[in-house]
Amino acid sequence: MNEFYQLGYNSLFIVILMSFFIGALLCVQIKINIWSPWMPRFTIGYAMREVLLLEFASSIICIILAGKVGSNIASEIGTMRVTQQIDALDVMGVNSANHILLPKILAMVSAVPLFVTFSVASGIVGAYVVCKLGGFLSMADLILGLQHCYEGWHLWTAYIKSFFFAFIIASVSGYFGYTVRGGSIEVGRAGTNSVVVSSVLILFTDLLLTNLLMA
Repeated sequence: MNEFYQLGYNSLFIVILMSFFIGALLCVQIKINIWSPWMPRFTIGYAMREVLLLEFASSIICIILAGKVGSNIASEIGTMRVTQQIDALDVMGVNSANHILLPKILAMVSAVPLFVTFSVASGIVGAYVVCKLGGFLSMADLILGLQHCYEGWHLWTAYIKSFFFAFIIASVSGYFGYTVRGGSIEVGRAGTNSVVVSSVLILFTDLLLTNLLMA
């Protein structure tokens, strides 16, 4: 629960904030660059919903978390390694990997799928606000677009993908931190490497899961 609070709850604000502005920006960009008089006005809400569900609420949010949470995990565990705290656990007969890494993995796997719900909800609120203030789309058209041809499987796809992405963030970051050798410079390098590798693996896994789940 302590790891859930530190890694999950403390990241909730940035997820909500980013999703709010992305939902608003998607509506503005679709209105400016895609919409035409030949298209129904509800297309703006429909396209925004699909982008939120299929990619942003899972993949992009997890890439952001890889930078915030992943580097934190790698740096924390790396510092424990270079200060010989992990060696002390091993000497006492404690399974250091299980004791340190497993709670972080469980916390991320539990928290990140919940972020999908907050991300989608916050993105929709952002779309409501910008449409209300901008006046370029009525609430009736936005709601119609959000409801048009809705498939519940798209939301479940976001949940499933976020589960895998959360495991990647925690395990990859934990690996780089756990295997640090050297001093403070190596700890910083481990944090950077964990973000890069996690982001690449998230994108690669996103490609595979999209083909499997959406085929």
